[in-house]
Amino acid sequence: MTIDVDYIAQETVALCRIPSPTGYTQHASSHLQQQLRELGLKPIETVKGSIVVALPTSAAADVPGRMLSAHIDTLGAMVREIKPNGRLKLTLIGGYDWSTIEGEYCLVHRADGDPITGTILTTRASYHVHGAALVDLKRDADSIEVRIDELVNTAEDVQALGIAVGDFVSLDARTTETSSGYIKSRHLDDKACVAILLGVAKAIAEPLPVPAWLYFSVFEEVGHGTSAGIPVGVRDVIAVDMAAVGTGQSSEETAVTICTKDSSGPYHYGLTRELINLAKQEELDYRTDIYPFYGSDVSQALRAGYDIRGALVGPGVDASHSFERLHRDSLDQTARLLLAWLQST
Repeated sequence: MTIDVDYIAQETVALCRIPSPTGYTQHASSHLQQQLRELGLKPIETVKGSIVVALPTSAAADVPGRMLSAHIDTLGAMVREIKPNGRLKLTLIGGYDWSTIEGEYCLVHRADGDPITGTILTTRASYHVHGAALVDLKRDADSIEVRIDELVNTAEDVQALGIAVGDFVSLDARTTETSSGYIKSRHLDDKACVAILLGVAKAIAEPLPVPAWLYFSVFEEVGHGTSAGIPVGVRDVIAVDMAAVGTGQSSEETAVTICTKDSSGPYHYGLTRELINLAKQEELDYRTDIYPFYGSDVSQALRAGYDIRGALVGPGVDASHSFERLHRDSLDQTARLLLAWLQST
């Protein structure tokens, strides 16, 4: 069983280019379910919108099962207010800083009609008009706005286009592949890991020795991704999510990281050691790390009351929740570790 890194990279790019801020994930979900069906699998959508799919197994139904989880939803925003001058005030979806979206292109998703393009700017965007006041401006909900690409000058002009408070706003992913093997894009958290799970499923050529499922959540960025819908019989859950790269961290863009602790506390010691031992056995490029400002689908499942062993692994991603980047090698290393875990007894 071999990992098709080209396929994983291809799906990473495809998924990143499909807008899916939390609460508006239907288009990415449709794409994902189609890919799963093309792999011969039968995805099921929960009431909440999560996608659950069973992997082929030769094990008896009463054998404790395993699950890999990744999330489709991403950071984004919603229209909070239509200003008298025709600009849009935003409310954030997910945890990120206002400064990381300044100057970004975006789409405003009307309830009726195609999305309308726009740009996220400060209320003092022109240096020639505001001078140093632009530099000193605090970036927050009151100083960031959307300039839509339509002839509007009043709130009534905007409303006539069908834009309303509560409409979703997605950020332009600007997904790019480089000749050196990097993929840089918004929303590699967690589209890259969704693609990794597709790659793992594609690599499974014979039934697994234990029951196993893939779970794709749609509300992870707001804190309740896996709070419901985990299949009966699952004992071990690995959240597959980006590994934050930066000062003070051991994670690398070319490696797989096994997270031992995040803001929710330590992950299960036994399961984490199993993964570390597998990484050594498979001679993978791996790191262990701790993330003080991070939570995962496993954290959310445990808070919901599931009695599971939980762990967290993922590819190294630079500039998390901002202008993200990873290397194809980390996709490969992560997929190989997860495949080895599913195949282990």
